[in-house]
Amino acid sequence: MDIEKSRKRLEGCYITVPTMFRDPDLELDVAATRRNVGFLVSRGITEKYGVFLAGGAAGDFSTMTFDERERVVNAVAEEAAGRVPVAMGAQTTSTLELKRLAKAAQKAGAEFIQVSRPFYFAHTEEDFYEYVCVAAEAADIGIIIYNTFWSTADISFKLVERLAAIPNVVGLKWATPRSDSMEFEDVIVHFAKRFTFIDNNLKFPASHVLGARAYEVHLCNYWPEWGIKLIDDLEAGRFAEAQLSLASNALPFYKLWLEIEANFTSGDGYLDKLCMELVGLDSSRCRPPTRDIRATYRERCRRMLIESRVPGVLAA
Repeated sequence: MDIEKSRKRLEGCYITVPTMFRDPDLELDVAATRRNVGFLVSRGITEKYGVFLAGGAAGDFSTMTFDERERVVNAVAEEAAGRVPVAMGAQTTSTLELKRLAKAAQKAGAEFIQVSRPFYFAHTEEDFYEYVCVAAEAADIGIIIYNTFWSTADISFKLVERLAAIPNVVGLKWATPRSDSMEFEDVIVHFAKRFTFIDNNLKFPASHVLGARAYEVHLCNYWPEWGIKLIDDLEAGRFAEAQLSLASNALPFYKLWLEIEANFTSGDGYLDKLCMELVGLDSSRCRPPTRDIRATYRERCRRMLIESRVPGVLAA
């Protein structure tokens, strides 16, 4: 694997592709998932502007079997057809399954797997280091380390130093607890020449200045042009414009997401899917235990999209 090429191909909008299901049986709707990938490509997402994450949190990985996860990454990779790099969500509590996921991702033609600390048990840093080493040995594929501090232990500066010694760890999807000690900035400043950082803290202008070159962007699923302009603005140094765009276009989406999390259900991808429905794309609910938000939040979401100036919102 060409490490520098792999790092370069991880740059741009990191787009978590929602997995579609059939109503009412909630079986996979692979054709619909493929059509949405095709939509993103047709609207300008290329290797310059994005990476597709298949079967991540917004892709319902936690409710899918291994075989379903394999089918989803195959579909996304086939539809992308090399035009946009593909990562496979490889979060799991099992090291043996992680090996299988890494091999499946490589076989599908994905260029990366996304790995986070196993959840449920409070695994030590040494546990996680060995876990990542197993993935690195299982397949010749780029590894993205995802710091899911809200569901597992935080990844320390010292552990990042150790992970830097594993050659095919090429990216860090980086978020930290918000505090005054600037852990988020500290790690980017020290390791930006070693990893491609994916900003998962919505600090895009600031993180770009510090060396991040990829950005978790949910809005791309229903408004890919927004993500394209974000990348162009950051690369051109139009940081004030990028920040104002986050405040006016992205903030309403995240405020509604937090409202739903506080008052109705929890999960990921459900709001992306509702937004996609409201601009005329294939959509579905997420699998339980995440509850179906559509009837309760459809009109609230429609108003949010219109107020955020999203193009093509369907009339009620």
